[in-house]
Amino acid sequence: MSHRFTVIFEHVEDGGYHVFCPALAGCHSQGDTLEEATDNIREAIGAYIESLMSHGESVPSEDILINPLEVST
Repeated sequence: MSHRFTVIFEHVEDGGYHVFCPALAGCHSQGDTLEEATDNIREAIGAYIESLMSHGESVPSEDILINPLEVST
């Protein structure tokens, strides 16, 4: 079974990327490159889902709206 989730990559000032999945609370990872960060968050999401299932919990569905917001200062 496959699942599709939105992940957000943030460039880290010291280099690399922090990446997280908003639909899965606490599911974060990192990597030195986008490719490494992608591989790492894919692995983290897989482990997260396996943990949910082993505890008899359901995998949450994603309900995210991403919209740029301009703020005047």
